[in-house]
Amino acid sequence: MERLIGRVALVTGAASGIGRATAKRLAAEGAAVVITDITVDAGEDAAKEITNAGGKAIFIKHDVTSEQEWGDACAKAVAEFGSLDIVVNNAGMGDINAIEDTTLEEWNRTIDIDQTGVFLGMKIPAPYLKKSEHASIINISSIFGSSGGFGLSPAYHAAKGAVRTLTKNLALHWATEGIRVNSIHPGFISTPILETARDTPLWDSMTTLTPMAHIGEPEDIAAGVAYLASDDAKFVTGLELYIDGGYMAR
Repeated sequence: MERLIGRVALVTGAASGIGRATAKRLAAEGAAVVITDITVDAGEDAAKEITNAGGKAIFIKHDVTSEQEWGDACAKAVAEFGSLDIVVNNAGMGDINAIEDTTLEEWNRTIDIDQTGVFLGMKIPAPYLKKSEHASIINISSIFGSSGGFGLSPAYHAAKGAVRTLTKNLALHWATEGIRVNSIHPGFISTPILETARDTPLWDSMTTLTPMAHIGEPEDIAAGVAYLASDDAKFVTGLELYIDGGYMAR
């Protein structure tokens, strides 16, 4: 399908994993894609992969915690491709400690990237998106934005929960202004970070906890993003889309 012809998408954290798969899917659907990440070599490679396949893409080094860099990235997208229609706030990081072992520095770093980065990723692009007839923001939250998980990773859970609620808040705020805002909540997905657990008890545990009995792929999330970015979802805003193999249905 080519549902996004003529549109411009900015995808954060798109050098690898879910972000990279999303950038490729949006490009395959016809969008020009601005790939942003702090990892330069992989980000440039992701953009090259798209252009080599006949799509349109550029890479921008971009720290999502920086208001200035958000402004630069949005301006670059418009300068390069003429508009900004879709923003996918995907960049993120995790933490693994219990609250007793989580330092304030670790807490703040995770919140800065996973929560404040999404705040900026809606605030700064807003003036550009309001000029679009197809404006869509997709925020990547998590199953752990709606559940307590395993009782660890307090900053990650707090941030992803904030993303869930902030998405609804902005969906209502912009409901009559032409910007749709939705969140996707991935379950256990085979990203490069998670791949390090393959063939370990942790991998087996995640598989067992998933009712469909297998780990998801980044392309599963990318398909959801493409739907929410397209006019197929033109009456959809404030949605929590769980792509989790049934995890949250338990």
